[in-house]
Amino acid sequence: MNTYSSVKTSLFIHRIMVYSLLIAGSVLFILPLLWMLSTSLKGDVGLFDLPPKWVPEPFQWDNYVKAVQSFPFLRYTYNTLFLTFVSMFGTVLSSSLVAYAFAKLRWPGRNVWFVILLATMMLPPQVTMIPVFVLFKKLNWIDTYLPLTVPYFFGGAFYIFLLRQFFMTIPKELSEAAKIDGCKEIMIYAKIFLPLSKPALATLAIFTFMGTWNDFLGPLIYLNDPDKFTLALGLRSFQMQYGTRWNVMMAASIIVMLPTIVLFLSCQKYFIEGITLTGIKG
Repeated sequence: MNTYSSVKTSLFIHRIMVYSLLIAGSVLFILPLLWMLSTSLKGDVGLFDLPPKWVPEPFQWDNYVKAVQSFPFLRYTYNTLFLTFVSMFGTVLSSSLVAYAFAKLRWPGRNVWFVILLATMMLPPQVTMIPVFVLFKKLNWIDTYLPLTVPYFFGGAFYIFLLRQFFMTIPKELSEAAKIDGCKEIMIYAKIFLPLSKPALATLAIFTFMGTWNDFLGPLIYLNDPDKFTLALGLRSFQMQYGTRWNVMMAASIIVMLPTIVLFLSCQKYFIEGITLTGIKG
């Protein structure tokens, strides 16, 4: 009985320690966001008070109105949404096709090419930045959305790896039964594998959405016309003009950040499920 009680006590203490560390880590990560939210609701006075006042009185909601009116918010939002959804479509389409070929089709050198594909993940993007820029310049794609969308239609190594791992968990008996019924490979991919891969595809879409929505370097390199700027570039321009108005700056940052937070919170079930299931089979 004493042994059982001691084991139960040890498990309880261990659980308390784990939960305490998780809560401490959560607070550490959420504090900057809370500080941004608090600053965005403050007036021009009291921004740098020590100790900081976390709950402003009164709430200055007009900071958000000023932030939206200070730069072409609707135009930049449209540009960003256009790039984001085109990139999501291209990534899901191309990566799923290539992943299906690596996971289920038999062809010479398949494993060798897959290793080469994985090796490209170790290549820093800074190494290819200048050659890729020169290529796009020779194609007369500078100051267009083509450099920011077309590469997504050629797949990404990480996304292909992610989907390939998920496809390998789908029983081969399903595709064999479909072949017996006369289905071609493209129909097996479209009618069987894609519907069964919704968690992995959702994970892919979330990754692409967050990456494209928050992308600053790509638009900075390839876009010159202010009418084509994205929200990330617009936020930078806003910072250069109104950098000293931290309350309005934080309000603009919250507005730009909000879609990614909402997307993750609403789709975290599929995101976690997709990440978990892609690691089941190698």
